[in-house]
Amino acid sequence: MVLAKVLSSTLLGVDAHPVEVEVDLAMGLPVFTTVGLPDAAVRESRDRVKAAMANCGFPFPSRRITVNLAPAHLRKAGTAFDLPIALGLLQATGHIQSDMLPRYQVVGELSLDGRVKAITGALPMAVGAQAAGAAGLLVPLENAAEAAVVDGVPVFGVETLVQAVGFFNGTDDLPRTVCDVTALFEKEAVYAEDLADVKGQQHVKRALEVAAAAHNVLLIGPPGSGKSLMARRLPSILPDMDLAEAIETSKIHSIAGLLHRDQALVATRPYRSPHHSTSDAGLIGGGTIPAPGEVSLAHNGVLFLDELPEFRRSVLEVLRQPLEDAQVTIARAAMALTFPARFMLAAAMNPCPCGYSTDPQRDCVCTAQQLQRYGGRVSGPLLDRIDLHIEVPPVHYADLASRAAAEPSAAVRARVNAARQRQRSRFAGTGIPHNAAMGVRAIRQYGRLDTAGERLLEQAMARFGLSARAHDHIRKVARTIADLAGADDIAIEHLSEAVQYRTLDRQAA
Repeated sequence: MVLAKVLSSTLLGVDAHPVEVEVDLAMGLPVFTTVGLPDAAVRESRDRVKAAMANCGFPFPSRRITVNLAPAHLRKAGTAFDLPIALGLLQATGHIQSDMLPRYQVVGELSLDGRVKAITGALPMAVGAQAAGAAGLLVPLENAAEAAVVDGVPVFGVETLVQAVGFFNGTDDLPRTVCDVTALFEKEAVYAEDLADVKGQQHVKRALEVAAAAHNVLLIGPPGSGKSLMARRLPSILPDMDLAEAIETSKIHSIAGLLHRDQALVATRPYRSPHHSTSDAGLIGGGTIPAPGEVSLAHNGVLFLDELPEFRRSVLEVLRQPLEDAQVTIARAAMALTFPARFMLAAAMNPCPCGYSTDPQRDCVCTAQQLQRYGGRVSGPLLDRIDLHIEVPPVHYADLASRAAAEPSAAVRARVNAARQRQRSRFAGTGIPHNAAMGVRAIRQYGRLDTAGERLLEQAMARFGLSARAHDHIRKVARTIADLAGADDIAIEHLSEAVQYRTLDRQAA
């Protein structure tokens, strides 16, 4: 009996867990058995490994082969075990004569001709290799730059099985992949979309600035008014990402296979805009072994839901937990996994089914019953988590034809950064991340109004019939507006502006 061991890795949620690939060659009929809770893709590796070894000139052993993936209680999925299984077989048959192999973590998919193909999740696997104290990490060349973002573990990119064997035998010198993370982060942190591209709509841009400083936002306006255009530029005015956020976001995109060879790091706020036909599993995540959904892919960025009432109500309702907890837990019979989901929710809708009830140039043809049914598609509990309701009017020709330079996203982002810093300082040690997360007690403490402000809010509630929920939203938004102005106290002008951002409440009144 001959036994070889190779260190590898498997993904569960956003984390990688070390797996020891044990290869045993024994006397008996030639059978290839893989144990340790492998999925179909892992079991099929025997055929890829056999063809790859043969096409690279290595004889496949005619023995009873048992591959154990330990620990056996963890489910193993994907094709990343191809390369470690092949190297384990080659060490067991004497083609690798080195004690380096058990000290390195190895991942990679094999093609039938022996090429090493890219995998998903290389970045979290590199984090796992660092935590496990591996001497190095051998990954497909296409994943090398992504894995090298993690400092503290040497990363080597390999193109073929022959090259991997030569590396461990000392006959093929693979260059270590090095990544200057700080330089890469600064280089990649460039937004293609800019708020300066939007003509007119100054009050909507202002509302988006307030939203970027802490709040979820709903845009309500007729078709063609620029709702989607402005929403796509929201990431460019959110606070700058730091390196920790970038790596956290990149891990999720790596698991989903969204990182390309020329993109080792997500350095800009992600923007996700799922179609209204998406399922709750597509939005939240799912699968036999749960995978991240849109809410997790939007982590640290923007989730934009266009045509909000067109989403199925059951799909929208599942948003309530991640909006509240900044994470989503997906439970299956085999396991329960938690994915981060801290995002800004931006949504857009028409004011009515035909879309033109607020358009001064077009007549609305909707009946009262249609209007009531359309508005009822979005539940109160979901609207309760959206602080700003903004009416977006049609754009005038004079604004479209204007050649005046609009304010760029960088200038707006600077003010948002300053406002967020004031919030971090204010809530230090309280566990409150920003103004939108304030509860009733925090609102009373940090959203205090003077006598004139109390009188104004009382008049607004009486005139528009605002609810207690709207009362709390207005005070939270007023606190953010004061932060943008650099003010310690909420002034009457801050409160007046906040009242204007409750369009649905005022319309209901």
